[in-house]
Amino acid sequence: MIYIRSLEEVEKIRESNRIVADTIAFLGKEIKPGKSTLALDKLAEEYIRSQDAQPAFKGYHGFPATICASIDEQVVHGIPSQRELQDGEIVGIDVGALKNGYYGDAAFTFAVGQVDETRQRLMRVTENSLYKGIEKARAGNHLSDIGHAIQTYVESHGFSVVRSLVGHGIGTQLHEAPEVPNYGNPGRGPELKPGMCLAIEPMVNVGTFEVESLEDGWTIITVDHKPSAHFEHTIAITESDPLILSTREAG
Repeated sequence: MIYIRSLEEVEKIRESNRIVADTIAFLGKEIKPGKSTLALDKLAEEYIRSQDAQPAFKGYHGFPATICASIDEQVVHGIPSQRELQDGEIVGIDVGALKNGYYGDAAFTFAVGQVDETRQRLMRVTENSLYKGIEKARAGNHLSDIGHAIQTYVESHGFSVVRSLVGHGIGTQLHEAPEVPNYGNPGRGPELKPGMCLAIEPMVNVGTFEVESLEDGWTIITVDHKPSAHFEHTIAITESDPLILSTREAG
């Protein structure tokens, strides 16, 4: 079932996403060579709880941490650890928060120190592809128009879109219908209607789109061990332009 949220519900989703956006911005200032992802996780949990909210990921299907911290070839769901970030790596930080019964979810990929041109371009193309998808998140369009815009943009720059992982609806559950693929043909799937809230999250690889899971049961990596980037916003479909909820300005 795809939920159509009231304006009051959208505002609650917006509030949870403001906390997520603030958390990501806060962590971005802390990301540097020598910093452990476990230290980042602790900071994230402390901040989210200070906002009278709960970490949405911690305990979700058994996930052990507040954030997902995915380094270089790790696509998503990296578990924070004592491992220290190294100069030249990129790290995707995915954060979720729950407040007043509604969820927020967003992700951003950061450079650690000085990164090479390939990683810079990967991050730039992935972030741009997110906004290409958001541009198509308009009432009257179809769900697949979002993924088609993302895929077309990414592949025109020589990268690949992960196909086995998708975005999702969001509201009173972290993951709701519909699934939001980052690829596909346009004009297919449900028609987008005002009040739908979606987490759009392209995951883009330097090499093949194929991925696999590590033995920890969570971390997804590229099969060719080439870098991957991940950007995500929660948005609401409106009568006019899509509304990005997971920005600091949204508060």
